[in-house]
Amino acid sequence: MRVPNYGMIHFLLRRNWMCRIRLALTLLGLPCTVASSGRRSPIACSSFPPFTSSATARPITSSSCNLYLTSVLTMPTSAVPHSKSRCPQYPGLNIKRFPVPDNQVDWSQNWPEYKPVSHTDSAVAKKPAWADPEIGSFSPNFNTVDGSVDRTSFEGSYKVENGKPLNPRGRTGLTDRGLLGRWGPNHAADPVVTRWKVDAKGAKIQHPVTKRPILQFVSIKRKDCGQWAIPGGMVDAGEQVTLTLQREFSEEALNSLSLSPSERAKINERITTLFKSTGFQVYKGYVDDPRNTDNAWMETVVVNFHDDSGDSVSELPLHAGDDAGQVKWADVDSSSSLYASHSHFLELVAKERKSHW
Repeated sequence: MRVPNYGMIHFLLRRNWMCRIRLALTLLGLPCTVASSGRRSPIACSSFPPFTSSATARPITSSSCNLYLTSVLTMPTSAVPHSKSRCPQYPGLNIKRFPVPDNQVDWSQNWPEYKPVSHTDSAVAKKPAWADPEIGSFSPNFNTVDGSVDRTSFEGSYKVENGKPLNPRGRTGLTDRGLLGRWGPNHAADPVVTRWKVDAKGAKIQHPVTKRPILQFVSIKRKDCGQWAIPGGMVDAGEQVTLTLQREFSEEALNSLSLSPSERAKINERITTLFKSTGFQVYKGYVDDPRNTDNAWMETVVVNFHDDSGDSVSELPLHAGDDAGQVKWADVDSSSSLYASHSHFLELVAKERKSHW
């Protein structure tokens, strides 16, 4: 039987109170910083995703790369209701959500007074390739793979009401799709590519305080909000997640879209070797995202690919592309301020690799 980690329990309870205080302040009318509209619009409201603890790794096989998982300790859904998904100001436009207090988030709570705001962004309504049509003009099959679109959720089976899927984490104060293209789960993938920080002789550099080797990861500066982040993006219809991880890294960190076919082939050969190596699945599940609505929400898979010998991606020149303004190798360190939950993901990677944090 596993012995409870009382230090972690105290930490989670403390952060629970922080989230509740933050939400109370926003409901009182204090501003919540948002950025310009877009398919992956950011928000400054903080939240804390489920924690995982490294223990007894077991290998698994994905469709095109090997992954391994560690046992997962997940916070109860009711402990920290999705706060970003209820931030009063919806990203981009002057759209304000219907206020949803903590005790009314769950769909099981009877709330006749609930009158959420209906909103679908004009960019989504124009029916781009990455977006669904309006419900009524077509009838999607939820909780399954619907043609080329995966409408299953990492959260398990979700409810459908009046032909529309219900957010598995509860009410958000806004219906329809907002800035998201798909009804139901919108799947994304985030690759964390790491290497060891080494000196001129190739020896690992240890942190002077923790005495642990320092990891570096490929970090991009997002154009939409100016924050440093892990590369990542949406899973295209019919695309394997493992291919999304490689594609997004190539486009955002190596600017592969601007290269000639021959140059692109050389890069693909180099990074394919890394992405076919055994990767560590850092997180897989619901994302507390400011774009979430009652009927559409973000889910992601975060995977760490580690260039242990430093002779793979480490030797490639980094060039920002696609949604990235800048790109660099950055030290993995707890003092770094990153976009959304990316610092938390790096903490899990550092613990798994037994590196400095």
